Amino acid sequence: MTTNILPARRLSVAPMLDWTDRHYRHMARQITQNTWLYSEMINSGAIVYGDKNRFLMFNEGETPVALQLGGSDPAELAQAARAAEEYGYDEVNLNCGCPSPRVQKGAFGACLMNEVDLVSDCLNAMQDAVKIPVTVKHRIGVDRQTDYQVVADFVGTLRDKTACRTFIVHARNAWLDGLSPKENREVPPLKYDYVYRLKQEFPDLEIIINGGITTNGQIAEHLQHVDGVMVGREAYHNPMIMRDWDALFYGGTHAPIEYADLVQRLFAYSQAQIRSGRGTILRHIVRHSLGLMHGLKGARTWRRMLSDATLLKDNDGTLILDAWKEVERANRFGDSV
Repeated sequence: MTTNILPARRLSVAPMLDWTDRHYRHMARQITQNTWLYSEMINSGAIVYGDKNRFLMFNEGETPVALQLGGSDPAELAQAARAAEEYGYDEVNLNCGCPSPRVQKGAFGACLMNEVDLVSDCLNAMQDAVKIPVTVKHRIGVDRQTDYQVVADFVGTLRDKTACRTFIVHARNAWLDGLSPKENREVPPLKYDYVYRLKQEFPDLEIIINGGITTNGQIAEHLQHVDGVMVGREAYHNPMIMRDWDALFYGGTHAPIEYADLVQRLFAYSQAQIRSGRGTILRHIVRHSLGLMHGLKGARTWRRMLSDATLLKDNDGTLILDAWKEVERANRFGDSV
C-alpha cells in the first residue's frame, strides 16, 4: 500500500502492551476507518530471531496500521523494520518512551532519550532498510529533566541527523526509578504546552500529542496546536469514543456504525478466528470488547458474560450475541443507539 493514499495521522490509537493486538485492532477498525492503529511494542530481537508470523501477522483491512518496535541495536532494528514492511505495515515506530524495568534492562525505551546519537543511528538504519515512514515516540524528559530544552534538543538533534519527520510525544516525563509503569502513565504531570512549543519551534515536523486525552473536545482543542492526537487507554476502555472520529476529524460522510452491526461483525470475526486452526480462543478476542457498551444500560451484564470462564469454555462466539441481547433488552432499542 503506498503511503500517498493513507489518511493523515490526525487521530491514532496508542501502542499499548498486551492490549493493541490484532484482535483489538480489528474491532477498532470496524468503528473508525481512518484512525491510525499501532501495534503493541514488539522487541526487535523477537522478530529477527523468533516466529515472525506470531509477532507480525495482522488482519486484512487493518490499514493504516503501524508496528512499534523496541530495541537499541541499529542492525537488528533494521532487520525488524524490513520484516514489518514485507508484512504490509504502513509505518514502523521506534519506542523511546516506555519506562518499565524490563525495557530498561534491555537498554531501550525511555532511557534512549539519554542516548540521542544512538537513537539517530537506529532511525537511520531503519530508514535505510525500508521505504515506509519511520517515526519515533518519546517522552518530554527522563527523571528530573523538567526543562523544555531537554525535549527540544532531543527532537532538534534527530531532525538534523535523521530523515525522521514524525514525532509522537507523550507529554509527561518518564521516571526510570521509583514509579511503576502504571504510575508513569499517571503521576508525572502533563505538560501539553511543551508539545505545542515543539510544533512552534519545528513547524516542518509532524508533531503528534499523547497522554491523558479522554474526550473529543480535548482532541479538537489539541488539534488547534499540533498535527495529530494519539489516544491510549480511553480508546481501549471506551472504544465507541472512536465512533465519531471519521466525521469529526476526517470529514467522513459515512454513517457511524450501529452497535448491533458491530456485534454481528465481532461474532463473525470470532467464529472465523476460532475455526482458523491457529489456536485462537474466544477469550483472546472478547477481552478487548469489555468496554464496548460503556455508558449503556446492561454494560455490566455485557462485561460479566464476556469474562465468565464458565460461559467462555464452550469457545463459541454465540456468547457475544447472547450478551448483546441483554444489552438490547435493557436499553429497549432496535438497531441503533
